[in-house]
Amino acid sequence: MKGFLEDANYSIGLLDEGATLADVIDNCIYEHTHTGKKAFYVGDLGKLVRNNIQWQNVMAPIKPFYPVKCNSTPGVLEILGTLGVGFACSSKSEMALVQDLGISPENIIYTNPCKQASQIKYAAKAGINIMTCDNDIELKKISRNHPNAKLLLHIATEDITAGEEMNMKFGTTLKNCRHLMECAKELGVQIVGVKFHVSGSCKDLQMYIHAISDARCVFDMAEEFGFKMNVLDIGGGFTGSELQLEEVNHVIRPLLDVYFPKESGVNVIAEPGCYYVSSAFTLAVNIIAKKTVECDKLLPSGVEQTRNDDEPVFTYYINDGVYGSFASKLSEKLSTIPEVHKKYKEDEPLFASSLWGPSCDELDQIVENCLLPELSVGDWLIFDNMGSGTLGEQSTFNNYQRPLIYYMMSFSDWDEMQDAGIASDTLMKNFFFVPSCIQLSPEDRFSTAA
Repeated sequence: MKGFLEDANYSIGLLDEGATLADVIDNCIYEHTHTGKKAFYVGDLGKLVRNNIQWQNVMAPIKPFYPVKCNSTPGVLEILGTLGVGFACSSKSEMALVQDLGISPENIIYTNPCKQASQIKYAAKAGINIMTCDNDIELKKISRNHPNAKLLLHIATEDITAGEEMNMKFGTTLKNCRHLMECAKELGVQIVGVKFHVSGSCKDLQMYIHAISDARCVFDMAEEFGFKMNVLDIGGGFTGSELQLEEVNHVIRPLLDVYFPKESGVNVIAEPGCYYVSSAFTLAVNIIAKKTVECDKLLPSGVEQTRNDDEPVFTYYINDGVYGSFASKLSEKLSTIPEVHKKYKEDEPLFASSLWGPSCDELDQIVENCLLPELSVGDWLIFDNMGSGTLGEQSTFNNYQRPLIYYMMSFSDWDEMQDAGIASDTLMKNFFFVPSCIQLSPEDRFSTAA
């Protein structure tokens, strides 16, 4: 049942009706407490099945292409491949990963905006033709190394909300699209569609309206040059919330029906990443060190007024950090709140606390301030919604050890796959039965050995 991120061999535990993911976490913590307190993930692969059903119910016929960099663990990729999801790859290694699953080149797009020539050649050899482009230098590089490439022009969208810092952005302007089409015509490169991306942090869904309108302009422009355009990629930015999915669909559906109706022959695709995997993974970490500090700056906002001067402020160090599972913390705020695993009384006092990774690096801060009961070395913390951006290629800084992954799925989700006829024999060999943990004594619980 356990496997490192790069392992091709893995197992998926089928949960009995009496067993829950909370039981699995409890059991794994019990085992790790006795065998070595390593950080670990529990992945609910059934969540991917349910999210895919939700996508089909709300967003069909828009086909999802999952960005592999979001979470490239083997269980995720194989389940999504079995569900018929396409894949958006940003590197040779990601293309190779999904090809090893038997995914056809037609269901793979190469989306890196800054491609290496050697990796363009690899895509050409593998028959992966659809790729994105947003400037003439990239266009010339593609023409030299992949004559059969089919390009999606990546157009820019204004999705920076007030108060956010400007990030490096990719995408070309409408004005420059004409120049790129002239270059493509001269170089003999095919342009087959348009891609745009609206960030998940963007609160103004009207951005989709502007982006789709701009895409229609590019399609009309392409007709002048004789390009046959048949793909519109509306990008990612799907948070995983059903409400957000329905809100996006409510905004884009009328415009798609007008500008890209079914009879136009344009295939509309998207790149939902966080949507599929974010809520499917839970991370458990162990406290390896503790300090008491006298530092009011660690206090959460509003606590200063109620805190007594003699109350301690705690700093905890955990066995995972920004050079591992919290890598996304270096570029964005942590979107999950730590939960204490051990039981404590409701009226137990809470103390200002901060959480740090194991590297002793000043950047390795996980949570700047939060309120927690007093914890001890050896206690466990649980982080939900850790499936996105945390389970790709990770740093080996300071001999960082990658967490184990325990894949699980409920019988109801497994039945859903069976009923849909999408559970292949290759995938089914990875499943094993997990009896209800509630009914077992600790020494009889399922082993974490592979």
